[in-house]
Amino acid sequence: MINETLKINKQSWDEEAERFYGRNPLPEYGPLAPTEDDLQLFGDVRSLKMLEIGCGSGHSLKYLDQRGAGELWGLDLSSRQIKSAKELLVNSFSRVKLIESPMEQNPGIPADYFDFVFSIYAIGWTTNLDCTLKNIHHYLKSGGVFIFSWEHPMYNRIKAENGELIMDKSYHEEGSYQHIAWKQPAIMQQYKLSTYINLLIKNGFAIERVIEDASLTEEDVQRHSNRWYSYEKTKAVPAAFIIKCRKL
Repeated sequence: MINETLKINKQSWDEEAERFYGRNPLPEYGPLAPTEDDLQLFGDVRSLKMLEIGCGSGHSLKYLDQRGAGELWGLDLSSRQIKSAKELLVNSFSRVKLIESPMEQNPGIPADYFDFVFSIYAIGWTTNLDCTLKNIHHYLKSGGVFIFSWEHPMYNRIKAENGELIMDKSYHEEGSYQHIAWKQPAIMQQYKLSTYINLLIKNGFAIERVIEDASLTEEDVQRHSNRWYSYEKTKAVPAAFIIKCRKL
């Protein structure tokens, strides 16, 4: 079942890559969420070794390259996304290595190597969150930082209809689901916020910050109008959450 899900998602991302080119990269953490300019979670990245899980078209890596990162690695399931990232980063100042692979598998990434591992709105695509977090812990140096963002677990459990918010799915329900906002079949994983936190602790991370704030500026609202994310819903329920933690 896991291999079948990865096959479906790889095909979907290869077909939809152009639609998501450059969508919500750093300094953004996701739709209607605070930005790195607001939060300053990374700080000074000059000369640091950094790995992105679910690097997509490479725009977050480019952001860090422009801030002087020493070494940039990107991992993504989609060959189309890796191709786009290679083209985008061809003139990078940093050393760049891009790898096509599922995040649940270690394709030969070195252990105890990275100062930062991060994932911007991609972690929910894993078919095995526990395994993915084990890998990330393995890649990081002792004291290294893991930062990630994803859709808030409450967001797709609630519908906005006729000016009302209706909870149509139990918060306690976890596991795979097919996202209705995708044109192609796309299977994501749904977890409670406590599941993310407890699995981070289990896998040897100390949690430093959990952020559930929303950014509802006029610019944010207009940029995400007529999409899955909306002002009306997000003013009541966070669209995204962000966690910063550190390898013990």
